[in-house]
This record gives sequence, C-alpha cells and structure tokens, in this order.
Amino acid sequence: MIEKRDFYIDGKWVAPQKASDHQVIDPSTEEPCAVISLGAQADVDAAVAAAKKALPGWMATPPEERIALLEKLADIYKTKSEEMAQAISLEMGAPIDLARSSQWGAGYSHMKNFIKAAKEFKFIEPLGEHAPNDRIIREAVGVVAMITPWNWPMNQVTLKVGAAVVSGCTMVLKPSEESPLSAILFAEMMDEAGFPAGVFNMVNGDGQGVGTALTGHDDVDMVSFTGSTRAGIAISKNAADTLKKVHLELGGKGANLIFSDADDKAVKRGVMSMMMNSGQSCNAPSRMMVEADAYDKAVESAGEAAGKVEVGAANKEGRHIGPVVNAVQWGKIQDLIQKGIDEGARLVAGGTGRPEGLNRGFYVKPTVFADVTPDMTIAREEIFGPVLSIMKFDSEDQAVEMANDTEYGLTNYVQTQDGARRNRLAQKLRSGMVEMNGESRGAGSPFGGMKRSGNGREGGAYGIEDFCEIKAVSGWSND
Repeated sequence: MIEKRDFYIDGKWVAPQKASDHQVIDPSTEEPCAVISLGAQADVDAAVAAAKKALPGWMATPPEERIALLEKLADIYKTKSEEMAQAISLEMGAPIDLARSSQWGAGYSHMKNFIKAAKEFKFIEPLGEHAPNDRIIREAVGVVAMITPWNWPMNQVTLKVGAAVVSGCTMVLKPSEESPLSAILFAEMMDEAGFPAGVFNMVNGDGQGVGTALTGHDDVDMVSFTGSTRAGIAISKNAADTLKKVHLELGGKGANLIFSDADDKAVKRGVMSMMMNSGQSCNAPSRMMVEADAYDKAVESAGEAAGKVEVGAANKEGRHIGPVVNAVQWGKIQDLIQKGIDEGARLVAGGTGRPEGLNRGFYVKPTVFADVTPDMTIAREEIFGPVLSIMKFDSEDQAVEMANDTEYGLTNYVQTQDGARRNRLAQKLRSGMVEMNGESRGAGSPFGGMKRSGNGREGGAYGIEDFCEIKAVSGWSND
C-alpha cells in the first residue's frame, strides 16, 4: 500500500493540519492501492498564504528565468516518464501503453509548447503607431487555484502549471482525489527543478472541502478548473463574491458529421476515438451523425469496429481499453446504456454489464447505439464512457442543426472530401474546436469551448494569455 499523506506547501512537504485519510482505489481490481490525506480550510489557508507571499518576487523574475525553470522541469519529467505512466495507470485505469504514450506524452508536449510560445510571447508591446508612448503590458493575474480532473491528469496539470509559470503566477493545485499519485510525483519534480518556495503548492482534497475553500478564498485571484459542468457552475457561484477570474474547461457532447463522400476509414476512426481512454474524454466524438445514403453501411462498420475493441486490466500491455475510474461512474454509465435501450435506440454492440470474463473491476462493454434521435437521453447527456450514439441526417443544414442542438460546445468533427463544405461547417458549428478528416489540431492550438463547455482557452500562447491581466499604459518613455 502506497502512503502519501503530506502536502507540498511553501517549498516543503508538510503533514495535514488534521488527519483525514482517503483510500485511492485501483479501478482494475476495485482494491485500495494508496492512502492520501484530504485537506481542509487550514491547509488551504497555509498554501494560499505561501503563494501570496511568493507572488511579488516571482512576478518580478525575468521571463527568461521562468522559462529556464520550465525547461528544467520538462527535462526531469522526461526522465521519469515510466514512473509517471505507472502512477497514472494505477490510479485511474489507463492501459499502461496508453499511459506511456498519450497520458504521459500530453504533459510533455504541453510543456514544450509553452516553452516555445513563451520565447515569442510579448509581455510588453506598443499599442500602435498612432500612440507611440502607449504600451500594453501583460502581467500575472496573481495567485491561481488549479483544480484538475482524473481522466487526463498530467494533460490538465501541465496546461495550468505551464501557463502559470510562464506568466509569473503563483499557484495552489488541488488534483482529483481519484488520481493524486501522478500529481504528487509532479510536485516532487517541481521541487527538484528548484522553483522558489511558494510558487507551486499542492493540497489534496475533495471538491466540497479543499475545492470550496480555494474557489471562495479572498486571496485567490483566479480559478482554473477542469471538470464537470455541474461543478463548474458551483465554482462560479462560490467565486462570485470575490469577483475573481474563473476559467472553466467543462463537459462536451461532440458531434462527428460523416458525409457520404467521407474517406473509407472515417467511421472506424470515429469509433476508436470515442473508445479511447474508455470514453473518458470531454472532447470525445460521442454523437456520430451520418448522411442518409451512407447510414446503413456506417452502422454496420461501427458495430464491427466496436466489437473488435478489447477490454482489459490497466497493467496489461496492448491496445485494449481499461476500466472506467470508479464505481459511481460505472453505475452511471450502466444506467445510461439501459436508458438508451428503454427509449428505443437500437443496440448494435455492447450493452449493460461487464465484458465477458471480467467479473471484478469497473469494466464497461464498448457500446454502440443506432437510430438515436435528438430527444433521447443518450443523445443529450455526457455519458463519459465507451458509448457511441449514431444518428441520421438528410442535408447539410439538418446536420448543423442537429450538431448545434446541445447545451455543450467543446469539439465537433467533420468528415468530407468537399473542401468548401468543410470550411462552411467549421464556421457554422458552435464549438470551441472543430477537427476535420482526422487531422489533429497543431501544437499550441487553443483548447476550450463555449456554451456549457466553459470559457477560456488552454495551451500555447492562448493559454499564457489567459493567465495574464492586460494593463494599458500611456506616457511610456522611449529614452
């Protein structure tokens, strides 16, 4: 049993001010694998005080020095890739090969992208030729509370910490209590990299305790949260009294529009993207919308692709999917699959219960529904599991209407060989991101959504910008 009860505050590992043990459950076995402590108000107060004390000196540190520390952190992170992958795999159930590549790799890529963007970032620049004595200054927001989820732990931690480091913010991280081991390891790396005391602090805890204490704290200037829309609303309300900046990256219900001229791999690509990470991605293409004359073939292909997806333990090597994170999520997913059946969707693959041969662990059958209508629960709610809903459309306008008929607006997808159509759809779809024909967004591209998928952007120069305040100055000396 791993025991990691201490918090990282003001450059030191310290015991919680009041004991409150929490077991971390291995989702592959349903057995406890670690014990951490859950913090409380006193721990939050100490961490925020350390961050506040460190802020003036850190803000005044030249950007080149902050970037150099981030480069050192990235180097340390790279040398501990296997240790990080093992921690992520154990705590949240990512298959070890996925943990070594995408889960670990996302964190490394974000840090490298921040380093590149930071070297070109304009912290001070002229307003324009019409105002030669005006300057626009971008300076740190201040003390940032960071609350990160369990599904892509290092992806989210590095998106927030990297931007804060470059911009000159100090920070208090509350990782998910479901995935604390990777965050503890990351805190050890921050310490090894030599960041000044108080710049980075970490307090483990749950949302009601540490999360509430952080988001309402008078001395926190900004909250950067990734998680559910429900929690994002609660955080916004709690933060409102102090008028702090709130950055939210929330849920999604991505539409994947597949036209009859899509490439031959479009359907399979959509299924595999949905099943990746056991469907536990906010930007998953969970609503596959297919043009009528290609619909029947697409349903058949999707069912075949899902039927070939293997499910297995996180510590097993290979290209299978692992369990979902915990019993609550497993139960929610089972209820929604049953709801799909009850409301009349056609079950093409998967269904309720665990996959054959897996009687323990939070495993879900890769599931595909066809003949889904926009009013069905599975078409409207974020399931956050390996469940795909297939719908039919007759025209481009209907496809856009169906895709936009959701409270979410994170990522949508388009599959067509018609370039003019792609460009039209990219502008009509109401989402923060649109990915087309399986082409991933480039390094440093901003990640974020609209509507109930949140606000703000993460990654690259756009992410740095979100951790800055804009200061307008006149009378600047050019001597």
